[in-house]
Amino acid sequence: MKKEEINLLKKKGKELRKRIIEMIFKARASHLGSAYSVLDILIYLYNFILKIDPKDPKNKTRDRFILSKGWGASALYAVLADRGFFSKNKLDTYCVNGSKFVGITTMSGVPGIEATTGSMGHGLPVGTGMALAGKKMKSKHRVFVVISDGELDEGSTWEAILFAGHNNLDNLIAIVDYNKWQSFGRTKEVLNIDPVPDKFLAFGWEAIEADGNNFTSLEKAFARIPLKKNKPTAIIAHTIKGKGVSFLEDRIEWHYKYPNESDLKAALKELSK
Repeated sequence: MKKEEINLLKKKGKELRKRIIEMIFKARASHLGSAYSVLDILIYLYNFILKIDPKDPKNKTRDRFILSKGWGASALYAVLADRGFFSKNKLDTYCVNGSKFVGITTMSGVPGIEATTGSMGHGLPVGTGMALAGKKMKSKHRVFVVISDGELDEGSTWEAILFAGHNNLDNLIAIVDYNKWQSFGRTKEVLNIDPVPDKFLAFGWEAIEADGNNFTSLEKAFARIPLKKNKPTAIIAHTIKGKGVSFLEDRIEWHYKYPNESDLKAALKELSK
């Protein structure tokens, strides 16, 4: 990427973070920290990697994307609106009673949502099935799945990882949003998952690490996919929960806590610098 492109993505990151906190504040919702940690990954994917036409989101040749950590839905909705999948005004209905834009990603009629997720450990198994179907149909589309580090505690996640390696699904790319936090504590304290890359390697994948909040690092990682023919790719993206606003960063309470008016004003002020 050119310097101008990187600066544009950084600017987009700030603007979308403003939109997300406004959505969550209005809805008195949660998962602000989770949305901010994954946002830069989503921005990069939807602006440089995914082959999906916002005007034809069900085209059979499209790449498939699944946000397995469905509680980060506010970030995905913001990015989809920014890319033109639907009107940005729809974001005002986030978590409003009767809205299709609920607090987890669901196949409820929102353009660009490929799977209902949010129950931990579901997204990668679904994506693995999509990748296997693509192989059998000799399709060139790829399947990208973002999973949380907490989902690496789930047996269904490891069943999918084992299955994908066994079936040589090199059209499958899993991105771990590794912000080092789970619902109630540090991942290493709740259930230590390190070394993550080595575990994927042992299950027949190729793995690479990246800074998930740095666009240059993400570019270097995604430029190499698939890392090896006949092997699925895992990108271990080291991120910061609440990335982008200093008083939110690396704080567990922002997994569930919603921002008050003072928090909103302070965050918007910082993001406007």
